[in-house]
Amino acid sequence: MKFEQLDRRMRVYETAHDHCVLPGMHMVARIDGRSFSQLTRGHATEKFDAPYDLRFRDAMVATLEHLVTSAGFSVLFGYTQSDEMSLLFTREESLFGRKLRKYLSVLAGEASAKFSLTLGTLGAFDARISQFPNVDDVVDYFRWRSEDAHRNALNGHSYWLLRRQGLDDHAATEKLKGVSVADRNELLFRAGINFNDVPAWQRRGIGVHWATEEQVGENPKTGAAVTRTRRKAVVDYELPMKTEYEEFVRSIALAQ
Repeated sequence: MKFEQLDRRMRVYETAHDHCVLPGMHMVARIDGRSFSQLTRGHATEKFDAPYDLRFRDAMVATLEHLVTSAGFSVLFGYTQSDEMSLLFTREESLFGRKLRKYLSVLAGEASAKFSLTLGTLGAFDARISQFPNVDDVVDYFRWRSEDAHRNALNGHSYWLLRRQGLDDHAATEKLKGVSVADRNELLFRAGINFNDVPAWQRRGIGVHWATEEQVGENPKTGAAVTRTRRKAVVDYELPMKTEYEEFVRSIALAQ
């Protein structure tokens, strides 16, 4: 059998289950850390601060920026909280012919490589793609992840307060079972922590979005001042809340 015949025959097995995102659908990727609880509790060269570590945060932000700006995709908005990242693609994104297997493998690989190089220890990610028919679903998705960030922050601060007070992992977990949001806030408040004063990036997550800026230069031939407009990625550590956040995401999704 000639190579060309063998090549055609074998490629059928690789592509038999290819699925593509339908035209016009909004694509949102979620890239999630694999076994990051083990990484943060003892597999790194240095111990991480709990419940939030700036070195870990900065590695996640650097990875998100890379995916938004340098991985070859057309991304409108990136978002990260905890050990996950979300990407909103342009509606007309056509890279890889919109084949899902390509998006999933490349996104997971790019994220794992960038994060590991930035942090200096191995971190692996998986990826999944949500396909939404309208902007309302996109807004709901990012509202969902933002509310999850808020829950994670409240739970994390409550848990680690109890750990610092002497409880072990099991005892702290058991003590928080069934405890309401209001009571968790009260637990923190009694220890001198007003949850509303916790940094916004912990409670709401961090965004990367595009902005335009004007730069004044000089025409090399005439010496006259020239104003240029360029697009740059902006890291936002103080995302808006609730309705304002929903409208923020909506404006990004519609402005394509």
